[in-house]
Amino acid sequence: MTAYDLVAIGRVGVDLYPLEHGVGLAEVRHFEKFLGGSATNVTVAAARHGRRAAIITRTGRDAFGGYVNKALREFGVDDAFCTPVDGPPTPVTFCEVFPPDDFPLYFYRYPTAPDLMIEPDEIPVDAVRDAAVFWATGTGLSQEPSRSAHFAAWQARGRRRHTILDLDYRPMFWPDPAQAATQVGRALEHVTVAVGNREECAVAVGETDPQRAADALLERGVELAIVKQGPKGVLAATADERIEVAPFPVDVVNGLGAGDAFGGALVHGLIAGWDLRRTLTFANVAGAIVASRLECSSAMPTSAEVDALLAGQERR
Repeated sequence: MTAYDLVAIGRVGVDLYPLEHGVGLAEVRHFEKFLGGSATNVTVAAARHGRRAAIITRTGRDAFGGYVNKALREFGVDDAFCTPVDGPPTPVTFCEVFPPDDFPLYFYRYPTAPDLMIEPDEIPVDAVRDAAVFWATGTGLSQEPSRSAHFAAWQARGRRRHTILDLDYRPMFWPDPAQAATQVGRALEHVTVAVGNREECAVAVGETDPQRAADALLERGVELAIVKQGPKGVLAATADERIEVAPFPVDVVNGLGAGDAFGGALVHGLIAGWDLRRTLTFANVAGAIVASRLECSSAMPTSAEVDALLAGQERR
């Protein structure tokens, strides 16, 4: 088999999202089930753009674990490295939907989750080394043995181009921000691209100002720093170039999957060799499309959908 376009490692689970919006979970009566987990969603998003993707993760030995593998295959993501483990069940995640900007998340993955039980000797070294893009998230560094597995993967890859870290700081997964800062700081020594919002950059490099955060990430040796600025759009910086792209306006239904759609589209643009502005513009629109929909994984757009919106914007 040829090398993968994308290999990601990290979180997987089942999203149970409410069909009633504007009310708390105690009042919700109907839910719908979706494949979830940030790293997993990125592989789905990339597959929607025609990329050959695989996810390194683990599930429980339960019905939801079987659902995860089936859903991955249906989305065109290789599930060869998604394996069951004894112990904790496949995690579920609930959210509340209060558009346009309030989407509380409730993770049921304590005291640990199967995707944090990936062992270093389970890393598919050849797949990680040879992939065009290797994607990891900060959450995978929050516990052992997953933390050691991530560093084993980076050691095998050797800081090859397009080794991406999604800073992905979620405080409920860490004892305190200082531990997250330490581990993410170590991880930055092994990657070439870092992606995060202002709060995540504050944990990673101690800066919330987007320009200073980008500078600090570049000083850590990454080749491309991407800082998400919310309503101000996205900043991307390299040693030679710095651009900002404004957000694409949509009526927000659920903003939770937008970052993962952005990530999958970013992967697509990097592999295609697009210039930085085109890549970020495409990724911004992909994220906006998902923000206009309830679900995450199944909401990921195709390239044709993104191109159609871009064409409409250009005609205005």
